[in-house]
Order: sequence, then structure tokens, then C-alpha cells
Amino acid sequence: MRVVIAGGTGLIGRALTRTLIRDGHEVAVLTRRPTGRMADSGASLVPWDGRTGKGWVSALDGADSLINLAGENIASGLWTRARKARILDSRLSAGQACLEAISRVERRPASLIQASAVGYYGDRGDTALTEDATPGRGFLANVASRWEASTAEAETMGVRRVVVRTAVVLARKGGALPRMLPAFRLGLGGPLGSGRQYFPWVHLADEVGAIRFLLERPEASGVFNLAAPESVTQREWARALGRAVGRLACLPLPATLLRLALGAMGQELFLSGARVVPRKLLDLGYEFRFPNLVGALRDLCAQQGDA
Repeated sequence: MRVVIAGGTGLIGRALTRTLIRDGHEVAVLTRRPTGRMADSGASLVPWDGRTGKGWVSALDGADSLINLAGENIASGLWTRARKARILDSRLSAGQACLEAISRVERRPASLIQASAVGYYGDRGDTALTEDATPGRGFLANVASRWEASTAEAETMGVRRVVVRTAVVLARKGGALPRMLPAFRLGLGGPLGSGRQYFPWVHLADEVGAIRFLLERPEASGVFNLAAPESVTQREWARALGRAVGRLACLPLPATLLRLALGAMGQELFLSGARVVPRKLLDLGYEFRFPNLVGALRDLCAQQGDA
């Protein structure tokens, strides 16, 4: 199988590339820095500008699948007006680039895996949210909704399209977990705000495993929630992480401080929650390696050298 990945240099893209190459597949990663950290990955590195199909149409011609993970990190800086514009533009531009490339190749890919996020649902309390739930409100919900729509036209070109709404990805290196561990190791961790908001999560192994599963299932199409089956609140998350590192986790970070420090970013990223259910993924037969949080954290923190 030959796969082209846009946004392949991020946490998910790197892990996905490793597993595909390990299993003997051919991978081309679109990147603005061909001499960067993917240089020794075994993938073919194809320069692109993140906005058009210029320079990589030939790499897509005859490929089995195009996986679009491209988009600026939503948590790497304060949400100024300019930064919010970049977050949205990076996703819409990448989507348009994918459509442009698909329209220009002689042999179109059989499938397009389009990234999205559970931010699509907004702040929804304890309502169980399956894939047919309506979009929520707020910046993240708007970005996710438009991100998904950016490649919808591929379906009219005869390409099977799968949209993956990803929860917070837990990984040993990269993502949210390594940034949280120092405070929890010192006994300074705890829930954010009230702790009652739901915290949708997924182990990196299942994020990659689910994408591979959907990639290889021709009957899979439409939207899929990529979140672990076990739903936990912020309070339950903090308690489980504290146990994983052998510390108490009872020091909450007040909502007022988060709002003062981060504004709308703090509200949407840390104080809002959604109880996301991976119904379609389970119905199709995907078996999670880490369906519950205790097992996931035991695996990840053991790799970090913790109990």
C-alpha cells in the first residue's frame, strides 16, 4: 500500500508513519522541512507549501490513500486574533490543497482520511455524544466543523472519505501528558476548574490503530469518534494520573485563574468538556488496546519510569 500523509511530522503523523513503514508500506510525507526530524523515518519526504498541490501531485498519483492531518497546533500559544486566524487558515488551506491535488491526478486515491477533533462538539456537559450529534458552539467547534468541510468535495470525485474526530492523545513523548507529569510527580496536580467536565482521551496506540483500521476497511466512511470507550471527568482523570505516579492529586486549579491567564483559550481547552462515545468505531469491530484510563496511564507512565 502507498500512503501520502499531509501533516505527517506531528505526534500522530510520526507514529502512524512508523507503523506503516514497519509493516512494509510505502509512505510519502508532505513537509515544509525535508531535512527535519522525519529525515531518518524511512518515508519519502516531499516538499509542499501547505496551501496548494504544487510539487506533490506526482506523489499522490496512484497512491492508495491520502491522510490529511495538517493544521497548526491549537495549544502552542495564546489565542490572539492573529493566531486564531492562523489556526483556521492552516486547516482550510491544507484541505484545499488536498482537493486540488486529487483533482489533478490521473489515478485518484481510493480513500481520504480527514483529521478533525472532538472540539467539534463544544461544551456539552454529561450528554453522551455519538457521531451524529450536532456541532457545538465556540472557536474550536467552528474550526473543527470547517476543517471537516474543507475536503468534503473529495466524495463527489469518487474518493471514500473518513473523518476522524480525535480526543486528547496521550503519549509518552509529545502531546499533553509529558507537560502534566512534572506537577503530578511533585504532588501538585489536580483537576482543572470544577473537575466535573468530561475529558475525552485516547492512547496514541489506539489513535494510530484506529486510523490504520479505517484505512484498511473499504466499508468505512463518514465521521468516526477517536476517543477511548471509557468516559472520565477531569476529577477522575487527575485522580488516575496521581495514582499512576504514586502521588495525591487533590490540588485543583481554579477556573478563575485559568480564565484570567488564558481567556477563551482556557475556557474552551481546559474548562469545557464533552462525553464522546466511539460508537461507529466499536460497531465496525475495532478493539481498543487501551479502553480504560488506568491501563493507558499504567502503560505510558511505566515507560516514563514511574510505577
